[in-house]
Order: sequence, then structure tokens, then C-alpha cells
Amino acid sequence: MGALTTADNAQLNLLDLDSPLQGKVRGERSIMDYPLFSLAKKPQTEPQVHEIEGISIEIRPSGGGIATMYDKEIVLYAISHINARHRRGERVDNAVVFAAHDFFRATGVSRPSKRDYDRFQEALGRLQGTQIKTNIRTGNAGSKGWFSWFSEAVSTTRRMPDGSDQLEFVKVILCEWLYRAITRDREIYQYHDDYFRLSLYERRLYELAHCYAREDEHEMSIERFAQKIGSSATIKKLKNTLKEIEAEDRIPEYRVELRDIIEDEPAIDSLGRKRKKVRSVVVMRPRKGDSTRMLAA
Repeated sequence: MGALTTADNAQLNLLDLDSPLQGKVRGERSIMDYPLFSLAKKPQTEPQVHEIEGISIEIRPSGGGIATMYDKEIVLYAISHINARHRRGERVDNAVVFAAHDFFRATGVSRPSKRDYDRFQEALGRLQGTQIKTNIRTGNAGSKGWFSWFSEAVSTTRRMPDGSDQLEFVKVILCEWLYRAITRDREIYQYHDDYFRLSLYERRLYELAHCYAREDEHEMSIERFAQKIGSSATIKKLKNTLKEIEAEDRIPEYRVELRDIIEDEPAIDSLGRKRKKVRSVVVMRPRKGDSTRMLAA
């Protein structure tokens, strides 16, 4: 990820800015439905492979690991600007220029610290360095080979009196795969402000509920849910996490329940004895009175 001074890159100036973002942060269904970002809190340096109902996803890490669910906030912010231009009928391309402080404002960080800016720079590096190969089609077209979330991520800085550099503007160029989804498929969803206060697992639950439970209750087996969120945890540990999330009930717009269903047909153990056959499902449903909207294409 490049870093230039303002003098070195006159193209990044106030006249080019897409920010401030007007309205809510928005996401695109493909990156909400599938595990394209790491759930790990520590750098994940091993490649990931996901096979889900005919969908294939391979992810190669950058030098700093695979792009994380926290890094995804920058992608969502970029999607929001491209979508806003599209809805206003303006010229649309896959480049977004924005002020770093507006990204923090939009994602709920009112007073970003130096560490917040450092993490932001690290996230840009992972988003540009992580490589993805998938057979998910966007805009009625497939992609062969590998792509990164950002083909370019350049920041401008201003030299401060104490000799430090202050981040000012950022330019990112979104990958064609996601750009096609935004401008052609138009399955764009509004994110609740509280999304940015959620844990990583809560974020994935929120996104899946947005995809499947906007209007009515949706049930998903615990095994399929694990695949959808990209969890490598054991089913037992995942169930414990879901129980904690259900008890805390913090996910905006949706309620989540882990439900054990006893099958009519019992299981037979190795000694030939009949045992209750239990199937665990994740149930997502909209909260009464809450609005879960998808933008019109």
C-alpha cells in the first residue's frame, strides 16, 4: 500500500473527494453471504479453501495475513460511495477517494487515535495483498484467476510540526469482481449503525440474517452455518458461542436462536442401542417493528 505526500500526489485533493458519506454504510450480498474475510483476531497466514454448495473460494494471505472482518469495514465504505454515485445517476467507476477521518466517522469512531490510523494503514495493506479466487459470478460474468479487494490503495499524508505524518486522503480502486456486483447485480443492503459495535461472529450472523431473514424466520443447520461464516471452530465451541450471542441479544434488527430438534427417527449407536437423534439449527428472524431494507436496484 503506497504512501505519498500531498505535494507528491496533487490528484488527491478536496475536489476529488467522494466523502463525506451521506446516509448509511451499505454492503453487497456476495460478500455478506460467503466467507471471504478472516474471522481470526490474530493474523491468519495460512491459505483458506471453502467449498459450499457448489461455490468454491480460495484465499491467499498477504504478508500481514488474510484481510479480516475488521478490514472489511473499508470495503463496505467504498461500496457505499460507489452505490451512492450510481443512485444519483452520476458517472461511476471503481475508484474512491476519501478523507480518512470520514471513514472513522461513518464506522462509529468519533475520536480516532494514532493506533486507529496505524491499524487503518495495516488494513489497506491486507486488502490489497490478500488474493481471492472464486467461481461466484457477479454481473452475469465469472472471473478466472486471482484478484485482490483493492488493485490500488494510496494514501496522502501531511507533515506535522513535530515531524510526524498525518494521514489525510486515501484513494482505493475496487476489484472488478465486486464492482460488477455493485453496478449490475444491485443486491445492496443497508447496515445498521450498531453493526460496527458487534463482535466478529455477531457481524457474520447479522450479514447472514440480512441475506436470508429480512422478511421471515430462516433456519440453517449448524454445519451449514459454520461453512457460511468460515468458522474453523469445533461444532461444540461454535454452539457455545452462539448461546452466548443469543443470551446477550445485541444484534440489531434480528434475533438469533440456537435450537436443538429431536428427530422422529432415533439414531443407533455402535452397540445397537437406540439414541435420541438431535439436530442443531441456527434460527434467525427479524425483530418486530424493525426495518430490514434492501435498496432498489
